[in-house]
Amino acid sequence: MKKLKTILAIVLLTSISQVTFAQTSTGTSSQKFGIKGGVNFSNLYTEDVEDNNVLTGFNIGVFAKLPITPTFAIQPELSYTTKGAELVYNNAFISGTSTFKLNYLEAPILLVVNLNENFNIHGGPYFAYLIDGKATNDSEGTIFDGEDTLDNDDFNKFDTGISVGIGYDSNKIGFGIRYNYGLQKVGKERNFNGTDYTFPDGKNSAINLYLSYSIL
Repeated sequence: MKKLKTILAIVLLTSISQVTFAQTSTGTSSQKFGIKGGVNFSNLYTEDVEDNNVLTGFNIGVFAKLPITPTFAIQPELSYTTKGAELVYNNAFISGTSTFKLNYLEAPILLVVNLNENFNIHGGPYFAYLIDGKATNDSEGTIFDGEDTLDNDDFNKFDTGISVGIGYDSNKIGFGIRYNYGLQKVGKERNFNGTDYTFPDGKNSAINLYLSYSIL
């Protein structure tokens, strides 16, 4: 996951440099509406785990690309997306392995910068609502012993974050890679013997590979 983030950051910085020093723009001003979907590689970033493993999921939804100028466009989207992670905990509250599966209805609002007729970089905030959440724990500790299960009510309903990516668009078909950085802890705050804690205390982190098809 860290290597993929580094590669994506390098690509984005290189692309931004091309835009900054370009003397002319060959962007597109075509309005588009379509469907998109792809594969997610997600985990939860947190400091209180010994190890975390990436979960593979999917995303599917719709998008609209609304030009402002030939170089800039606004792209709102609405997607069903799966996130989560497998975390190995070892702290005062829990010791063991927990697998989290979180399914969101997610709405990014992106600023698209067309580098040329086909390539673009994009970024902006996303807002998400948890449709279904579940965690299974194989653990030993002062709170969770043996096999325990967390359900939808144990997680925060709302998530917000930042999305950045790079894409390629032809007349109808597009594809790209995007990184989503969550700003909201997915678990709710709890209290045990007068001590406040959050479980799970991680925030969403996901890399999306997507394919899009323009209907209009």
